[in-house]
Amino acid sequence: MRRAVFLDRDGVINAAVVFDRKPYSPKNFAGIKILDGVIEAIKSLMAQNFTPVIITNQPDITRKIITENDLISMHKIISKETQIKHFYICPHDEKDLCECRKPKPGLITQAAKELQIDLNSSFLVGDRWRDIAAAQALNIESFFIDYSYAEKQPSKPYTRVSSLLEVSKILAERTRDDFTF
Repeated sequence: MRRAVFLDRDGVINAAVVFDRKPYSPKNFAGIKILDGVIEAIKSLMAQNFTPVIITNQPDITRKIITENDLISMHKIISKETQIKHFYICPHDEKDLCECRKPKPGLITQAAKELQIDLNSSFLVGDRWRDIAAAQALNIESFFIDYSYAEKQPSKPYTRVSSLLEVSKILAERTRDDFTF
């Protein structure tokens, strides 16, 4: 079984579009800007034998703001720049009441099943309360990148961090500690 780091996309891997302190997804591939430190963090996590898996709500598909082809183009750019190969997407809006839209853990359980991931040795990194709640539903340790958005904050427990790079350093330190005699 693999270990994974489940990653929200916007705000963790690429910059979210922030308007009035609220985050939104980029509307096209030109809007994808990989955040500083992400490439280094992904390399570090992969060297630690974590499989990076993006789990992302993308309701703009259902809202007909972007097409599925637009989303695929965005993910090709992200994959090329970061080497992330696994993307799990919920295209639904809140009113659809699906099982895959975070804060429900459906994307995580789907990825775990398909990729043979051990959830007990995996982690999640997100920048919104929905991400953290999805991890908590499965007792997965979570890291919260706090941008002070004007929205609901996640419930504890989680570790507050400033970036994915900080998470990779924390996990690397834990791995070193595991091998200290």
